[in-house]
Amino acid sequence: MSFASDTKSELLSVKADDCCHLAELSALLRINGDVHISSAGLSIEFHTTNLKIARKVITSIKDLYGVDVEVVSKKQMKLNKHDIYIVRIRNKANTIINELSLMNTADDILAEPLLMKECCKRSYLRGAFLASGSINAPRSSNYHLEIHSYDETDAANLTALLNHFELNAKTLKRKRGFISYIKESEKIADFLRVVGAMNALFTYEDERIKRDFVNSITRVMNMDIANQNKTLEAANRQLRSISVLENMTDIAKLPKSMREAIRLRQAYPESSLNELSDASNDMFNKTISKSALNHRFRNINELADQILENLNE
Repeated sequence: MSFASDTKSELLSVKADDCCHLAELSALLRINGDVHISSAGLSIEFHTTNLKIARKVITSIKDLYGVDVEVVSKKQMKLNKHDIYIVRIRNKANTIINELSLMNTADDILAEPLLMKECCKRSYLRGAFLASGSINAPRSSNYHLEIHSYDETDAANLTALLNHFELNAKTLKRKRGFISYIKESEKIADFLRVVGAMNALFTYEDERIKRDFVNSITRVMNMDIANQNKTLEAANRQLRSISVLENMTDIAKLPKSMREAIRLRQAYPESSLNELSDASNDMFNKTISKSALNHRFRNINELADQILENLNE
């Protein structure tokens, strides 16, 4: 099973009060449901490819309203497509529509009577995610959580509700509707906490910590390698300059400071300036600072460049 499927399975087992059941059911039916009007009267249809979620809706309708529902299973012709389960509600459809605000097109979902309590707001988000939510596995470097809506107002309201919990959600238009999405890893973890998916949260955080740790180690290693390469390039340049001076000048006539730097570099051809500074105490019984060594090697390089330039004239 995918991480999204595991998360939904956990959310299906979250226990809640009756008021929260109403909010959760409202989200499920509003996002993945339709209201039909015919000669037989009003009816509500809920669609899902997840049998467990279909059972959740059936149980909630029976528990909250004491009515039976019709269940229809349809095969999808495309390969690798799951069956579609249609939960059809006829009895008390008008009561359910009004109580769950399924026909309400208000722009401010936070003003809905169903969502006055914080626990109900959390339950609505839980129902919305169960209806059409998806989340990338935490092992992926692309952190992404989204909830699909067919209606633009529903998407905007859902984004507003997500941001009520400071999840930095945004809305995006897609070919077949709209999505409310979260991209930041910390905010996705906060969403899992808000809807009560604690096991999924622990799994998510554990994988995220592992990934961040590996990334940190990799960055440090890359930095060390880059610094080492830089050190070797500088040392090779200094050794080439020293070779020019040895072949074209009398080293003994060079200033004492330059001769000391030359001796250190030849003794430690791959060492950094910090390491040469430490070695200078053993070699000369005094410490030559890193900045002093840098200045001396710069003079050595400039002198070698000048000699080569004169030869080319």
